[in-house]
Amino acid sequence: MNEPLPLAGLVVLDISSFIAAPAAAVALADYGADVIKIEPPGEGDPHRHNYKSANYPKGDRNFPWQLDGRLKRSIALDLKNENARPILEKLVQRADVMIANFPPRTRERLRLRWEDMEPINPRLVYCSLTGYGETGPDRDRPGFDVTAYFGRSGILDSARYEGGAPGLSLPAQGDRATAMTLVAAILLGLRQRDRTGKGCWVGTSLYANGVWANGTNAAGVAVGAKLLPRQPPDKPRNALTNLYRTKDDRWLQLLVVRDDRLWETLCAVIGRPDLASDPRFTDREERKARALDLVQELMPVFASRTYAEWESALSATGIPFGVIGRLVDVIDDEQAKHAGIFADTTNPEVPRTVNNPIRLGFATPRISGPPAAVGQHSEEILRELAYNEAEIAALKKSGALG
Repeated sequence: MNEPLPLAGLVVLDISSFIAAPAAAVALADYGADVIKIEPPGEGDPHRHNYKSANYPKGDRNFPWQLDGRLKRSIALDLKNENARPILEKLVQRADVMIANFPPRTRERLRLRWEDMEPINPRLVYCSLTGYGETGPDRDRPGFDVTAYFGRSGILDSARYEGGAPGLSLPAQGDRATAMTLVAAILLGLRQRDRTGKGCWVGTSLYANGVWANGTNAAGVAVGAKLLPRQPPDKPRNALTNLYRTKDDRWLQLLVVRDDRLWETLCAVIGRPDLASDPRFTDREERKARALDLVQELMPVFASRTYAEWESALSATGIPFGVIGRLVDVIDDEQAKHAGIFADTTNPEVPRTVNNPIRLGFATPRISGPPAAVGQHSEEILRELAYNEAEIAALKKSGALG
């Protein structure tokens, strides 16, 4: 574990805002990359202020920015100002990776496309994220995870119960999954560069990631399969792969997919051995055909004990089950500690945050401190690019540098 982190020495330009693309840059920074975040002077990345959003957990600490802004150096650069262009190009010349999520038309206007960057640094791995794709009629449509990842992909429609309205996703769920796709794309691009000596374009879209997440349903519909509406817990198609409310108002997920082997065991452990010999439920097909009868038998049984009692009863049986977890329980879950789900920080305001999900046998992520303020490293980075104090002062006066 004393060896350098696997991405040490890698220089990444994060020219992105909000969540999915910056979160990908965080994962690279966690494992040693020098991530330089280019953001507008003044307010910086709008995500810096998202902790005040009505849809976020209520608190006075900037926990989203610790999560998505950690371990980055910030340079405040107005990319619309021509005086900033030479700085950008010098940064691109030094970089191994550039991450951008401006819509294609904006990238064209600001000369931030792969085609613009390749002549500056032919070894650059250029990664772009869009809402709906790089080409096509909707390429310039603004895309967020709730609209592109969850909405258009069919996830929200597929997940709703029959006759009910679609629900809404929670903040940034699709963004975080998409961030890992970006990480994979970047690492593939670096592997390609290792093989050829040349840089390349890599990327993805929120839309593509949403359909990938919904891939089982999408693959079926693509070949003409019928997508069945989801049934609520009191009207399941299979009572043995269903949700049940417990005595303490928790929800237990029963997942007896091999009821040919476990049916009698289940009947015994829930204290209903009579169900094993009930002629309505003698075999798998009968149990499915009479799912509504079986669920009426099982609902009061599961409602008679707490989730903890059911966990104790079921744990040693081999019967698959789980609890519909609450985040307040996840925070102190012993298994979450073993899985490395949370990470301590040296930031007294946000002393704990969520770790990225990548685990390596040969390295652990860096511990993060407070995220950089807007432009905190502007002068430091410019000095690394050989700018002198007079030039830095002139850039600030021109408005190109914050």
